[in-house]
Amino acid sequence: MKANIGLIGLAVMGQNLVLNINDNGFKVAVYNRTTEKTDEFLTGPAKGTEIVGTYSIEDLVQKLETPRIVMLMVKAGTVVDHYIEQLVLLLDAGDIIIDGGNSLFTDTDRRTKALKEKGLLYIGTGVSGGEEGARHGPSIMPGGHPDAWNRVKPVLQAISAKVDGQPCCEWVGYGGAGHYVKMIHNGIEYGDMQIICEAYQLMSEGLGLSADEISSIFAEWNSAELSSYLVEITANILAYKDEDGSPLLDKILDTAGQKGTGKWTGINALDLGIPLTLIGESVFARCLSAMKDERINASQKLPKPVNRFEGNRQEALETIRNALYASKIISYAQGFRLMREAAKEYGWTLNYGKIALMWRGGCIIRSAFLNDIKQAYDSNPDLENLLLADFFVDAMRQAEPGWRKAVILSIELGIPAPAFSSALAFYDGYRTARLPANLLQAQRDYFGAHSYERTDRPRGEFFHTDWTGHGGKTASSTYNV
Repeated sequence: MKANIGLIGLAVMGQNLVLNINDNGFKVAVYNRTTEKTDEFLTGPAKGTEIVGTYSIEDLVQKLETPRIVMLMVKAGTVVDHYIEQLVLLLDAGDIIIDGGNSLFTDTDRRTKALKEKGLLYIGTGVSGGEEGARHGPSIMPGGHPDAWNRVKPVLQAISAKVDGQPCCEWVGYGGAGHYVKMIHNGIEYGDMQIICEAYQLMSEGLGLSADEISSIFAEWNSAELSSYLVEITANILAYKDEDGSPLLDKILDTAGQKGTGKWTGINALDLGIPLTLIGESVFARCLSAMKDERINASQKLPKPVNRFEGNRQEALETIRNALYASKIISYAQGFRLMREAAKEYGWTLNYGKIALMWRGGCIIRSAFLNDIKQAYDSNPDLENLLLADFFVDAMRQAEPGWRKAVILSIELGIPAPAFSSALAFYDGYRTARLPANLLQAQRDYFGAHSYERTDRPRGEFFHTDWTGHGGKTASSTYNV
């Protein structure tokens, strides 16, 4: 009996996905570039299963039923292209290649079109949930060639996480849509992690709370509207003790790594002219953390004033909780707004309610209020911005006073809170009917003759003023970001 699906790449994510597929009744053939890894997997985690090992790409393809399905779980970039080049020589028209890595959506677009010309069907799918999710049910975001969906749907939905009996896996859209949605997911993940870190630093350094105390607070917050996977594991991390009984967290070096998806999200937001401020600050916060030696030197030459918190600790904790909740809403609102713009730019039809549904289980950013996001888009599929939905209007109104106090507290104590404060600045700017961009446009026209529109004339009419009397009447060309 031939295998239903083949998988290339037996790192931890690949291995766990294979075991998950096997558990759900599908026969899997596997291949890894290093044969030792294949042997270790077959005699270890896969021992006693129906999983079939192969030792060449040719052997893998021969062991698959037709139409063949081959899933790649390899490093994004040139490695994916390398394997595609090999597979193209061995597959037949109608066969399917799935890229389950964190590929850039434009690469997936390119590959979908190129393989379509060769008669092959390509799917680029985001897979979120880490090692545990891959093993027991991740969130899966497939896009690519739509003709492949019905063929791979039974496998992908079977292995995905389930919430209320519904799989956290649904077709996203053509070409790179699936990987784009995964990119946005990861950008929001950056934001979620950063605002949690800012809440932690305000409690630890600002209020002087111990790791155990902060762990209990996060555990309490996880039982209400802030309930989420990241808040849950934060409570667990804070409670974890090293061998000497002290908090392990205190011994972890404060330099954060990143793999690029947050940066991609920020770059795409700039390309499309969408203010993704909180996620952008989250990426830059990681960059700043990496400047460890320089920060140590700066801390000695530019010492911060020592301001001790002397207020009501319980009230301060409530303001931090409000800041965390409100900033989280901003992060999702900015992410979904960027997806909305991308759909127009790239010709996709995205179902935002279904995307929220896919993120409710299995993935890293799963949280309780994704249900509220789904309901907002179910009520109004054309919703311009999540902040305009009734639920979030009320939530922001209630959280705002505490949010402001938390940002003020961070300023007074000299504790950086870039995501909290940038989110608040965006919120204030978004609901301001008149911004000082009128002065900005006047400045641009003054030094560069870039022209401006007038409030007393129809939109689309542009004017130029000879501000100095000797600048001339000719305006330069103009464009909108």
